[in-house]
Amino acid sequence: MRTREFRSDTMTLPTEAMRDAMRDAELGDDVCDEDPTVNRLQRLAADRLGLEAALFVPSGTFGNQCAIGTHTRASDEVIVAETAHVVDHEAGAAGGLFGVQVRAVEPRRARYLTVEDVAKRVRIGDDVHHPRTRLVVLENALADGSVMPLEAMREVRAYARSVGIAVHLDGARLFNAALALGVEAAALAAEADSVMFCLSKGLGAPVGSLLCGSAAFVAQAKRVRKRMGGGMRQVGVLAAAGILALGDGVARLPEDHDNAKLLALLLAEIPRVRIDTAAVQTNLVFCSLEEGAGRTMAGLVELLGARGIATYPPGWWGLRFATSSRVDADDVRALAAAVREYLAP
Repeated sequence: MRTREFRSDTMTLPTEAMRDAMRDAELGDDVCDEDPTVNRLQRLAADRLGLEAALFVPSGTFGNQCAIGTHTRASDEVIVAETAHVVDHEAGAAGGLFGVQVRAVEPRRARYLTVEDVAKRVRIGDDVHHPRTRLVVLENALADGSVMPLEAMREVRAYARSVGIAVHLDGARLFNAALALGVEAAALAAEADSVMFCLSKGLGAPVGSLLCGSAAFVAQAKRVRKRMGGGMRQVGVLAAAGILALGDGVARLPEDHDNAKLLALLLAEIPRVRIDTAAVQTNLVFCSLEEGAGRTMAGLVELLGARGIATYPPGWWGLRFATSSRVDADDVRALAAAVREYLAP
């Protein structure tokens, strides 16, 4: 039985073209800047985002932490939304690796940090009691699959510049966000001092992320990458897949968004399913069930697994389904039909 993979877009598999490119990649020592395939990928990524330089790193978490380590020094403070990836899913790395204080903020007016959220918490000056705020971390797309408007990013960046602090963009799904907002990824990148995006989610490469910014920033980030153990050698075998991900992988993202919207609409038609269809803006679909009469979210996940439909166990937010190249519209309909069957009186 074929698995219908709704757990995450990290479950994507490299295409045959990627496998061929990996096999045939021209290689060198990347730590010495001599891997031509890595150099090509980095140049392609920087140009795509309208930035000066890019650095190939093993993962999104690595890229975010490398950025934090480049922008800050020990005892500095980083402002970030409390649901952000760097808070929820990076194992406390900022404190452990770099000795920085993460100030997790609950956004008050939107799903994302606004300039008002940030301005109330920035600490600058010479008061010896306070850490110095050095960095704001934004996300786009957000953890719930929705997006931060470009204008909101622009407001945060303008304020950060006015008080002399940097902005890092966790753009793990940057190209999903750009698609949802109807802009080029470069427009989002322009509102940050550094940007990380993943090749290994919806873009379909097996491994890797890019950390992008000015030439001076990337030069410093390369030193931090080395300290973190990310100085990889003949890594063009992975970069080759990333080059295709930036082409074919980006081009096929509309299919993922269409399938996510289809799933949201089908789920919304099912009694006892709670879902905000307007919040489904990229490839992530969140919902919950009105539990009772022997019907629970955990029970639904068990049924789906028995039908070959893979999804993660429920969390405090309910259920999450991700669309990617691993599923198509028929898979979406099969999932919705199984949910309807489970909840039938």
